[in-house]
Amino acid sequence: MHQTLLTFKHNFKAVINGITSKYSNRCLEGFNPKIKHIERTDFGYANFHILLTRIRLAEN
Repeated sequence: MHQTLLTFKHNFKAVINGITSKYSNRCLEGFNPKIKHIERTDFGYANFHILLTRIRLAEN
C-alpha cells in the first residue's frame, strides 16, 4: 500500500490529467488484444503488409 501511494504521489499530475481529461485511450487498449489474437491464430505472415490487411479486414 505504501508503494502504491508513493507512486501516486510521484505521478500526481499525470493521474489528475488522466481523471479530468475528456480524452481516453480506451479504444486503442481494446484493439490491442484483437491484433494479438490475429497474430496468434494465423501463425505468422509472409510480410507485414499481409498482417495489416488481415487486421483491417477483421476490424471492418
